[in-house]
Amino acid sequence: MGIAERKEREKQEMRRKILDAAFEMFVEVGYERTSIRAIAEKIEYSPATIYLYYKDKDELLYDVQREAFDLLAKSFAPLAEIRHPFERLRALGLTYLDFAFSNPQYYDLMFILTAPMNVIKENMLWENGCNAYEFLLTTVADCIEAKCIRYADANLGALQAWSMVHGLASIYLKNRFMVMEISHEEAAEGMRQAFHEYLHHIRA
Repeated sequence: MGIAERKEREKQEMRRKILDAAFEMFVEVGYERTSIRAIAEKIEYSPATIYLYYKDKDELLYDVQREAFDLLAKSFAPLAEIRHPFERLRALGLTYLDFAFSNPQYYDLMFILTAPMNVIKENMLWENGCNAYEFLLTTVADCIEAKCIRYADANLGALQAWSMVHGLASIYLKNRFMVMEISHEEAAEGMRQAFHEYLHHIRA
């Protein structure tokens, strides 16, 4: 291995170490309570080392957010095998909700916190979310082609479906369901049933 290859490998190993430490700290103590200095201490390097890779905490969080989307992609992957588009849409929504319920800290990094989105203000493209949205958009388009939902515009249908599950996930994760005086288990099941009801209303 030449010098250039070795340096590149060491660079990638350091980036991996920074990301793993940041991911762990963002999940354990939250974004606001995590500092570049704390991450540096965790990996036993100086903050200056991290700044060689990331200009600020928002940029680092954006890469950590990408890691969380990789986990979501793994959850979605088996759904591609569901041939009927409406049943794929149903499974997609329920999988999204279950991911949110099971990974609340990840969900915050992906869909609630504003900070990582500061990185994309110039190019206006949220690359981290593109694959998940494209999967939803394709599924909705397939439903429209099969004439099994009441939409003609795939982007509108995808946006409304996403808004539905995101709203349900947010209500659950932020404990707003407590106005109903029900348990967490009852709330989670209620959110799933609400999605089933939504599908019933949009089915052609």
